[in-house]
Amino acid sequence: MRKKRFTVLIVALLLGASVMSIRMSALQSSAIHQYRNTTTQVELQVTTDPNRVAPKIMGTAFAPTSFSFIGQAQLIDNRYRLRIPVRVIASTRSVDGLLPGQKIRVSAKVLTSKERRVAALLIVSQKVEVLTPPSLWARSLATIRLGLRQATGTGDAGALIPGMVIGDVSKQSVDFKNDMRRSGLTHLVAVSGANFAIVSSFVLWGMQFFFRRINYRLIATAISLTAFIALVRPSPSVLRAAAMASVLLFAHGTRQGRDSLPALGFAIGAVVIADPFQARDPGFALSVLATAGLLLLAPKIKPKILAPPIAAMVFCAPVIVAISGYVSPMSVLANLLAAPAVTPITIVGFIAALISPIAPPISGLLIFLVKPFAAWIAWVARWSSQFPVFTLKTGLYGFLGAALIVAAIYFGRAKFAAVLLILIISTSWLQRFPAGDWQIANCDVGQGDAMVINLHHHRAIVIDVGPDPQLIDRCLHQLGVKEIPLLLLTHPHADHVGGLQGVKKNRRIGTTWSGNITAGTHARIDAIDIDVQWPQATEFDSNPNNASIAATFTSPDFTLFAAGDIEPPVQAQLLSRIGKVDIYKVAHHGSRYQDLDLMRELSPAVAVISVGAENSYGHPAISTIDALTQLHAKVLRTDVDGAVAIRAERHRLSVQRSKRWLRFFYWS
Repeated sequence: MRKKRFTVLIVALLLGASVMSIRMSALQSSAIHQYRNTTTQVELQVTTDPNRVAPKIMGTAFAPTSFSFIGQAQLIDNRYRLRIPVRVIASTRSVDGLLPGQKIRVSAKVLTSKERRVAALLIVSQKVEVLTPPSLWARSLATIRLGLRQATGTGDAGALIPGMVIGDVSKQSVDFKNDMRRSGLTHLVAVSGANFAIVSSFVLWGMQFFFRRINYRLIATAISLTAFIALVRPSPSVLRAAAMASVLLFAHGTRQGRDSLPALGFAIGAVVIADPFQARDPGFALSVLATAGLLLLAPKIKPKILAPPIAAMVFCAPVIVAISGYVSPMSVLANLLAAPAVTPITIVGFIAALISPIAPPISGLLIFLVKPFAAWIAWVARWSSQFPVFTLKTGLYGFLGAALIVAAIYFGRAKFAAVLLILIISTSWLQRFPAGDWQIANCDVGQGDAMVINLHHHRAIVIDVGPDPQLIDRCLHQLGVKEIPLLLLTHPHADHVGGLQGVKKNRRIGTTWSGNITAGTHARIDAIDIDVQWPQATEFDSNPNNASIAATFTSPDFTLFAAGDIEPPVQAQLLSRIGKVDIYKVAHHGSRYQDLDLMRELSPAVAVISVGAENSYGHPAISTIDALTQLHAKVLRTDVDGAVAIRAERHRLSVQRSKRWLRFFYWS
């Protein structure tokens, strides 16, 4: 019997993979590829709501506000009629407010998309031409969604309710999203099988007051769920959530437990046939694994109140580790604390959303009643996020390690699982980053700069903060930095200052040096002397890089020169000012624009290059690496070595990298 259950699952996955291959072949042979890297006119039908895209680094600045949505291309260049999905990125606000079903005409540049479910990426910069108005149905649904957003008000609690009811996270801040992720509560703000199970159970219960026959109740419930799908938008994640919810309801209704695996296999097959790309979607894998965990593992766990969150977390752990590397031991407790508030928020919020267009005062009253529950969940997320999480290697090694432990737990090999976990933790502790007493650390913040000088007692000097608040916050948290007496921002390019909010999170900042500092400025913090070498008061040119603050840091244990992004004209002017140093923070991410004479004068023992993996700038340049190597410098690159910690004792240096194959896990 067990063999038959798993056979159904395997056949479903193979069927989905086959259908996906056929669909991908159709997308790759589409006529739209004839216009790759050219600008043409495209008529398309909007499929998803345009969502504001978070600002990204474009060159040295943040890209303008843009909107992203999926549409169905129907006419290209007034020549080819087709029906293919495309991803649209528009830097014009004329797309804001478009609703699914509307037809538009755009002038767009056609690019190859890395997204498998679409045939191409369309970049739109000009105002779009709206060809058809939204339907009455689309306007009604949009009014309901808007009414709920307005009724929930401000704050984390107000931002949480639309996410829990209709999957709308547009009001949530970056910090709050990060807290929800670290606490293992992100699933609450994504429409999941639990949402459908709660809504369907509520509707089915309510129908007993209107219909005596169970068949009529089920029909009414099905109609209500169809309307609910339309309200939250029939995205791939919503459709798979509905499918998984149906499996759980079937299992609960029939009391078959693990014998419901064939129903899970049927649901998998139905989803991947309707949308073959789900077969490669991590979100779909998580939905399936969580459902399987509830069917297979939950009945073995006692007490029953702990069974659902533990079973779901254990079965999902391998995929979560492979994708993000995060496993939160506090997630079980956080989910238990949040669980009592989920049902009232979902049900009452759903009712409030439905009546918001016709009775806003009553809708506001209902939201007022459940807002304390939302505030409770927000507090649980903030509280539990303060605890460390397991950070494991992403990719294949992390997946296999977590999968081995899960398999041992499921097949009753608890002792083996415990020994394996202890071995992993012990090995990782010996290989932990940063180990012991470090003096200088260079954070891995992608294509940007962020360096930290340890002052001990959780204090540090920070030089630049990278482009991403989350990455710099994670690095400083890992380094244990809680106070920053001096924050030095070399120049106002986004890849150096974009992460400023992450530095400020739960940390005290003393003095900030930015554009107000010139050569000759001196400061002493603890035993470290800081001397600004550049910029000169009157010597700026049109290149902002050459206005960077370049400074030396001198202590009894090391000398450091941090060059910002200065280029050869400025580097040449610094000759004979600095002398030999132990550590050189290489200028401008190791670009080919370097003054070799300055490199020879510095003759660093260690050269640190902060650079993003597979960046489009060609950083670091081979010529720069070769020049440093010829000077017998040890070259450290964040794209290869990850975050770097340097221990210095009387100018004797030792280095530790975060990217080491033995380091499977660490606390963060």
